Amino acid sequence: MLRKIPNILTFSRIVVIPFLVASFYINDFFPDLDVRMAHWVAAGLFALASVTDFFDGYLARAWKVESQLGKLLDPIADKLIVATAIILLVHFDRADVIASLIILCREIAISGLREFLAQTNISVPVSKLAKVKTVFQMLAIFLLILGTKGTGEELTKTIGNVFLWIAALLTIVTAYAYIKTGLKHIQD
Repeated sequence: MLRKIPNILTFSRIVVIPFLVASFYINDFFPDLDVRMAHWVAAGLFALASVTDFFDGYLARAWKVESQLGKLLDPIADKLIVATAIILLVHFDRADVIASLIILCREIAISGLREFLAQTNISVPVSKLAKVKTVFQMLAIFLLILGTKGTGEELTKTIGNVFLWIAALLTIVTAYAYIKTGLKHIQD
């Protein structure tokens, strides 16, 4: 049973996506529902997904139950939940478009690079700076989902966008490092 828990946590990030999307439209279906509640539900779903991102890998390593399925699903689940949230935030005019594009483009480019390198039996480990980027990214998305309507404070959106830009800048730095490492292994 222990072997399955990390993969269940990873898969839960994929399962939560339709609920996250629905939570952005909850007031369209339930106009009498408090707007703050809708924002807190959406932010809570994203926070839950973010926490599983930490625990799936941590538990798999701690319990020595890392699996090929987990190694496949983890980055896919991460990219799907982050891309979904960012697209929704941009659509609802809650996130800076340029910072969001930087993050999404980096995710696609690095995924392609990793896939190519995996075919040549080369893996590029996640750097500590990339983990810091992920923390800023998750905090930014959480704050932007919560937004001004969720907290009643304009500062929430401002801090969220500052964190999003920090994540975008770290995205550029980490992408450069991954590409530089990857190019060493690419031969014509």
